[in-house]
Parts: sequence; structure tokens; C-alpha cells
Amino acid sequence: MPTKSHMRLAGLAVCAALAAGLATTPAMAQSKGSMHVTFGDVPGGEMVNFMAAVARAEARGVEVKVSFLQSEETAAQAVVSGQADIGVGTPYALIQKVKAPIRMFFQLSQLRFFPVVNSEKYKEWKDLDGADIAVHGRGSGTEAIMHLMAKEHGIKFNSVSYVPGSGVRAGALMQGRITASIVDYERKLLLENEAPGKFIFLPVPALKGTDEALYANVDWLNKEKEAVGILLEELLSVWREVNKDPASIAMLREKYNVLPDLEKEEVDSLVPAFTQGVEINLYGDNGGSAESVKEDFNFYTTAGSLEGDPAALKVEDYWYLDPLNAALDKLGRM
Repeated sequence: MPTKSHMRLAGLAVCAALAAGLATTPAMAQSKGSMHVTFGDVPGGEMVNFMAAVARAEARGVEVKVSFLQSEETAAQAVVSGQADIGVGTPYALIQKVKAPIRMFFQLSQLRFFPVVNSEKYKEWKDLDGADIAVHGRGSGTEAIMHLMAKEHGIKFNSVSYVPGSGVRAGALMQGRITASIVDYERKLLLENEAPGKFIFLPVPALKGTDEALYANVDWLNKEKEAVGILLEELLSVWREVNKDPASIAMLREKYNVLPDLEKEEVDSLVPAFTQGVEINLYGDNGGSAESVKEDFNFYTTAGSLEGDPAALKVEDYWYLDPLNAALDKLGRM
């Protein structure tokens, strides 16, 4: 986890990285506010639902810019330093250790990941003792899952590499550049279809916790209350539509022309992937709650990303639920 001095130094690199951001629409005549969202990831099919919600928020007068940076740490630095408004991730350790003035405010997805190994080299968890593994980023849900499973199986990894993007890790697995990693539901399907028998997906217990959340400075959330409220309403609406009919994801992508440069195999796998995502309850209908945060405390303390007694941790020290509750009051809870 970066120290304060590391974060200040990282800010020099962030300025240049943000220049590569994607401005999603021109300014609108009757602006309801503006926001800059930054992902520490590469654009992928799993983001289509989010980008569709962004398009709907833009249609209601919110000016949105989306950037894709090289890592979650770089994205977090951008938010902490004020160079971006909203980040994507689960920065529990950053908030706890560095006292970063940010809070999570919307659960985008729950922990549904699949540890995967090259079957020619590994067969089961104990074979990973002394192995090199690759995860999404420092402090991410993928790292927490792998460390949790290492504890449960009494093994220790030789090294942990940070490779943002489940699609990037899947490609590296296919090319043999890495032999042990963890991928999302969409890339699990891709690996199974593209290389039957080449990979083994290691078992994990049922996990309850947040994988990706939106986070921001609380002062900014209150300053841009109207814009944030519109975004959350559209996120809830899109999430509920997809949960009701996963095939709607293809229509949403076409209607709003989001992520038009996706590879053909990702486009073809959108509906099957989101169908599976709905089946495994990846997307909550209500965007999180105090109860789901307490589940996070249990998971992330067990995995080692958070310190202390989970029962003693306070929801308000990590999440700011007022904007979500306002949106739910308007749309109704499910």
C-alpha cells in the first residue's frame, strides 16, 4: 500500500495518464453537474452496463469524462489528489492505513472470481506453494481472494504480480506468459471455450463481499449532489434491467454505442457472460447497504486487507450511503 510520500510522487505520473481519458460527451446546454470517473483497468465488456448508465446520465444533463489508467493505485491517487472525482475499486486498506479522505458510495459488483491455473503445471491449491501468481491490483478483491485461499490451504506464493484487467490476464494465460491467476466470469467462459482442458479452475467457498465500488471525496459528493444522484439512479435502473433480462445488455450497448472498439469475441460473449453474472448474483439490485459493508469487513479482515476486529469497524468510516439511500428512496428498494 502506498505511503503518503509515494502518493505525492505518483501524482506526477497521474497528470500525464489522465490526458488519455475518454470524454464521453460534449458539454450539455442545461448542465446538472459534471464528474470525472477513473478506472484502474482497461476497457472491457464487463463495463458495458456501467457505460450505458453513464450515457443515460449524460442524456439527463450530467457531463461525464471517463479515464482508464494503468492501475487501481494510480486511479486512487488521481481521486485523492483531486485530479479525478470518482474511482472504481475497494480501497479499504487505503482508507484505513493512509486515512485517505474518500468513501465508497455504490456497490458495482460482488466478489465472483475464479482462480485458474495451467493444467500442465498445477492441479490443485497445494501445487501453488512457492508459485508466482497474477492478480488485478494491490488491495483488490482478486488479491484478497488469493491470499485468503493461501491461508486456508497453508501455502505461500513466491510472488504476486499486479496485472490490471481480467481480459489481459486471460490473454497472458492463453499465451503461457503466466500460469496461475484469477479471472472474472466472462474470461472464465472465454478460457473454457478457447482452450478446453488447458486450464483448471480451483475451488473457492461462497464469498460475500464487494468486488468493485464507486468511491469519492465526501465533500465532492455533497458538492455535486444532483449529478451523483442522477448517476446512481441510472446505475440502479440499468442493473435492475440486466438482472431482469441479461440479454438486454446487447441492446444497451447498441443503443448507446458504448465501447464500440470491443473485440468481436467480447461482443459475442456479452450476453452469455452477463447471463452467468446474473445467475451468480454479481449485480445487486440496490447498490449495497450497511449489511453488505459488514460482509466486506468480515471478508477483507479475514483476507488480510483490513486490520482489526470486523465487529468493531464502522460503516461510516469507509462508506457514505446518503446518496445511495436518496436514490433508493426515489426508485424504491427491491
